[in-house]
Amino acid sequence: MSKAFTHETEADDDDITLPPLPAGGKNYITPQGYASLRAELFALIDDERPRIVDIVHWAASNGDRSENGDYIYGKKRLREIDRRIRFLTKRLEIAEITDPSVHHGGNQVFFGATVTYVDEVDVSRTVTIMGIDEADSLKAQVTWVSPIARALLRAREGDLVKLTTPVGVQEVEVVTVSYPPPSEVSAS
Repeated sequence: MSKAFTHETEADDDDITLPPLPAGGKNYITPQGYASLRAELFALIDDERPRIVDIVHWAASNGDRSENGDYIYGKKRLREIDRRIRFLTKRLEIAEITDPSVHHGGNQVFFGATVTYVDEVDVSRTVTIMGIDEADSLKAQVTWVSPIARALLRAREGDLVKLTTPVGVQEVEVVTVSYPPPSEVSAS
């Protein structure tokens, strides 16, 4: 069947699945994470979307749209942009900004902590506990709902905590806990 005879519905575009939050949980995010998502949203709205709309408008004015690659790609890209805008808007609406620097100097693990721990085979790892929408595993950041973060939360330096893994329960020892220093903006 030709693509010309198919119909894409708005419901297809609204099928946004948000990463799950625990029941009754909040969408914690650092001020930097919130600013990053907000900047991405405004860049899409103010820059990317208008640029693609101009391309689609130009491509549509060229005539036959069924074989016009600029038009077809542009329409597809507009749907992707609109989907991302809706996603970011929903996530920013439910975000609860939590500044980890308020715990600077503390030794108990809370949201935003950078924690070094040692497992049962003396392997040391360092992770930073971040929000669902900002954690980057390539930067050793874990979401606050991850198993390791849940095990570490509320622990103190020197504590042994139980970590449930697919191969069983492991004990890990919290070695160090650190937080970013308060910024000049939040100190004023």
